Amino acid sequence: MAVDRERVAALVRELLEAIGEDPDRPGLKLTPERVADAYSEFFAGVGEDPAAPLAHTISVTRGPAPETLPSGAVMVRDIRFRSICEHHLLPFRGHAHIAYLPGEKVVGLGALPKVVDILSSRPQVQERLGEQIADVIAASLDTRGVLIVLDASHECVTTRGGRQTDASTVTIAARGELADPAARAELIALLGSRE
Repeated sequence: MAVDRERVAALVRELLEAIGEDPDRPGLKLTPERVADAYSEFFAGVGEDPAAPLAHTISVTRGPAPETLPSGAVMVRDIRFRSICEHHLLPFRGHAHIAYLPGEKVVGLGALPKVVDILSSRPQVQERLGEQIADVIAASLDTRGVLIVLDASHECVTTRGGRQTDASTVTIAARGELADPAARAELIALLGSRE
């Protein structure tokens, strides 16, 4: 479902009036359309299938290197993401770290950031975002376990209320074998390692 840009622009104009501004003054005249453009991008994931990027898998046993079966996790870390908090409609942004224990099939590494992008391009809360990413990967791939760690800064914390400008929020979602804290300890340690 595409964002109704005309409706968003009309509502932004009304919002500007509601806060006591003149939407026709030079600095604000194009703001409703600019916000509509931004919302089209921010909410592009609404109605999109987050599993679609994972549809093309690669067989490990019948693929390009059948003698190389994965024995450990596949991890993609430092995937930048941004989303809009559904509570205040303020941005939050940070890094997603994805690890999974592959079964017989793996997915191209570029597909994992696409899943993050689709799910974060919706009104969200960080806790649910991590769980949704884990669910999509666990359901779409032949995995023995999935681990998602999100570390993000929320403008509802950094710019309003307590204004904790350096605060970040870390959430963990795990499935399968990686739901056991001992099993995921090595992966968590790798996230802190920057060698």
